Amino acid sequence: MKNELLLSLLEEVKTLVRHTGIWVHSRQSSVQAHHIDTKFLNNLVTDIDRESERRLTDTLLVLLPGCGIMGEEGINNKQGHYTWIIDPLDGTTNFIHGIPQVAISVALAHGDELLLGVVYEIFQDELFYAAHNAGAFKNGRQIRVSDRTHLSTTLLSTGLPFYDFSHLRQYTRALHHFMRHTRGLRRCGSAATDLCYVACGRYDGFFEQTLQPWDMAAGICIIREAGGLCTDFNGENNTLSLKEIIAANPAIHHLMHTIISSCYNDESPLETP
Repeated sequence: MKNELLLSLLEEVKTLVRHTGIWVHSRQSSVQAHHIDTKFLNNLVTDIDRESERRLTDTLLVLLPGCGIMGEEGINNKQGHYTWIIDPLDGTTNFIHGIPQVAISVALAHGDELLLGVVYEIFQDELFYAAHNAGAFKNGRQIRVSDRTHLSTTLLSTGLPFYDFSHLRQYTRALHHFMRHTRGLRRCGSAATDLCYVACGRYDGFFEQTLQPWDMAAGICIIREAGGLCTDFNGENNTLSLKEIIAANPAIHHLMHTIISSCYNDESPLETP
């Protein structure tokens, strides 16, 4: 895809995602118990999730006819060379409980290559976006990952296991290590938001297991364009195959990967500066 076409497409997606987010914001007070379904343990979906995805999908298919769709709420049509990867409401549990960390996430991939990513943090009115080789931005201003190089000076974020507890012991070992060797950990309940906060330097790193492409794709694109690294716990970076993530600036990513991989391989985590 030519650069000018990609940037034009990015502008259209930014407008779509912001407008959809404004609609979602307007609907929060209308969420009622009978509008909430449980897909599986602690994984909730509302009518607003579904309507948000419909609004996004209808327009994205017009913007790029013949493309595929990979969406959280069951639209998985990967027929085209290009695929839209959509999370229509990242942080549904937060949304239901009135907690403001809620985002809409849209990415475009060509094969395994991410071409653009847009994340709108709805209640903060913060629009994060990036296109391949064009930099990363928040509300019009370019952003970069942090430049910290010592773990002891970092603030990290994570996502607590909430339905798959098969690696809870390994995760807890990593958590304990980071508690002792950083300035602290945060858990906001929206992976898309966490990734964007890494991209703009609010957090120095983020790690979570048991994720899906729609949780991460746009955020990964934004982080990479902001100068950061994103891999799985083994150091692989095949974007659409990731089920877990370590995202950070290059120096901190190396330290986090060393610690996390040792914890998940039942080794004692290495001491770091």
